[in-house]
Amino acid sequence: MSPPPPPSRSTARPAPELRRRPDATLIRDIGPVTPTGDAVATVVGDELEVTAQLVRDGHDELAGRVRHRRVDGHGGAGRWVSVPLDVGHGGACRAVVRFDEPGRYEFEVQAWADRFATWRRDLRRRAEVDEPLEVEFLVGAELLERLGPAVPRGDRSRLLDAAQQLRSTTCSDSVRLSAGLDDAVAAIAEGVPDPDDRSRSTRHPVRVDRELAVAGAWYEFFPRSEGGFAAGASSWGRLEAIAEAGFDVVYLPPIHPIGRTHRKGRDNTLVAAPDDVGSPWAIGGPEGGHTAVHPDLGTLADVEAFIARARELGIEVALDYALQCSPDHPWVTEHPEWFSHRPDGTIRYAENPPKKYQDIYPLDFWPTEESDRVALWEACRDILEFWIAHGVSVFRVDNPHTKPLAFWRWMLRDVRDRHPDTVFLSEAFTDPAMMHSLAEVGFSQSYTYFTWRTTRWELTEYGLELAHAPTAAWFRPNLWPNTPDILADPLRNGSKAAFASRAVLAATMAPSWGVYSGYEHLENDPVPDKEEYRNSEKYEVKHRDHDAAPLWPLFVALNRIRRAHPAFARMSSLRFHHVEDDRLIAYSHHRTVDGTTDRVLVVVSLDPDQVVESSVHVDLGALGLPDVPFDVLDELTGESWTWSPAGNYVRFGPAERVAHVFSLPR
Repeated sequence: MSPPPPPSRSTARPAPELRRRPDATLIRDIGPVTPTGDAVATVVGDELEVTAQLVRDGHDELAGRVRHRRVDGHGGAGRWVSVPLDVGHGGACRAVVRFDEPGRYEFEVQAWADRFATWRRDLRRRAEVDEPLEVEFLVGAELLERLGPAVPRGDRSRLLDAAQQLRSTTCSDSVRLSAGLDDAVAAIAEGVPDPDDRSRSTRHPVRVDRELAVAGAWYEFFPRSEGGFAAGASSWGRLEAIAEAGFDVVYLPPIHPIGRTHRKGRDNTLVAAPDDVGSPWAIGGPEGGHTAVHPDLGTLADVEAFIARARELGIEVALDYALQCSPDHPWVTEHPEWFSHRPDGTIRYAENPPKKYQDIYPLDFWPTEESDRVALWEACRDILEFWIAHGVSVFRVDNPHTKPLAFWRWMLRDVRDRHPDTVFLSEAFTDPAMMHSLAEVGFSQSYTYFTWRTTRWELTEYGLELAHAPTAAWFRPNLWPNTPDILADPLRNGSKAAFASRAVLAATMAPSWGVYSGYEHLENDPVPDKEEYRNSEKYEVKHRDHDAAPLWPLFVALNRIRRAHPAFARMSSLRFHHVEDDRLIAYSHHRTVDGTTDRVLVVVSLDPDQVVESSVHVDLGALGLPDVPFDVLDELTGESWTWSPAGNYVRFGPAERVAHVFSLPR
């Protein structure tokens, strides 16, 4: 039989993916990245650890780098900065990057086969078994010559001298071998990408914030209860007291005109008396909308002076950003297409069953006409631009979970590209997925479920989630024990000890904490069977004697301690320690700054109205301390003790203390 004919070669053109050289190295499992592809968050000066897994056929040594650049159009935008990857066994790799200014950045991972490192490894092995090395010397010389153009000019001659020695036929093999194995030459070649073999990952966004976005103490008060903004009003005195107490932000509920139509009366009644002031969140009236100041509070010039005075005192003013309107808001008549209408043509008011807000019209962020949507979204953005122009760079955003994520993704990025220092606090007490998604699309920090976590098990589980879950790469907590809307257990009818315990927890578990005024006065009278204040300040003016606030000294102490200890300013080191009685909780933070490690340990009674005695067992390894006796200083009282690694006695009670806040050896 005759042999079969040879197979004919296909005349079809190669597939497009074959005409482009595929990447030889697979770069996978890159982190940190968000599930949606939105930016992870970091802070100026902090380390951002980028990790990846490199996969490649064969046995070559692998190398790579992380490249990052600014992409928001500000100074330095477009200029790539490279950091070498530390490639470990099996291709797992990491690099630490830092950013010097707030803004929007992106990074990519590049990888290649490190042919020179592979050659050096194999050259050493061949030399150990006396293999002929002539050809290998020529291979090494060629590799160095290929890398030469990518090496800084000052190092290039050293590299090319080594290549020349490797090619030399007059030098002995031992001299040529020494040239190939020269550690100084290897250091110059390390991290230089192979010009013909470089794989690139997709690019991933990073948002770099200023310090206040992650760490700060917030205090909320209603300026109408303090006489408004005019010079000489008690609001100015409150501002100075808040600054002296160590708070970083004073947060003001809406300061705009309040609608008259369907105005709520005291205690949220449907019929307002003639002198009822209404809810500040029913924004808008004949005097204007979101860019106007309520005439009872003063003028825009008064507000500007108030903001300027705050900055002189070292604190910032946060304004409430509530995207909703009263029936009297100018937008209702000027842009009725921006609201949802019932079949009878009337505008639908806000509801959160069983709660009803007849004095508020929510905006419809998806109007039928595209042009209406664009106009509405830009108008909402322009509110922020207005207040930023008047000195505000911090905003507490009301109910962001009731507006589209697409809106926030666009708006927050658009504003930050012009104003990278802007900080946004999300007030979203809602499902975890939505809270985390709001953080992904750009919110700096968020209210949390801390308000409802009261047992040791609940606080431990939630604290570990906030500090160590994957979402910690973008979700930053701000712990508030109360708000104008929420008076939860154990504060409902709670004692001074209960209020003190919750304040210590909020101020020391997370880098950001806040309180609403009235807390220091132990205001604890709830609406029966509800987590709401009776005689809520949302609907009336309060008059308080601030000189007689029982918990104000505790606020001063907590903020002083927080500022003295950088360990409190980051969440990632939070660790919990064993206490034998479940009515106590113990946790620590530690952080190294400028070569010094700051360590703090907090023990809090969760049953502060009772005497509780127990033993605390500190995991010294988690704090980076040796297993030997150590000194502790209670920063709240100035008392000090020497503690044992084996366990330490503590006693709490309402007549003694509700917490220890210890500093440990640095």
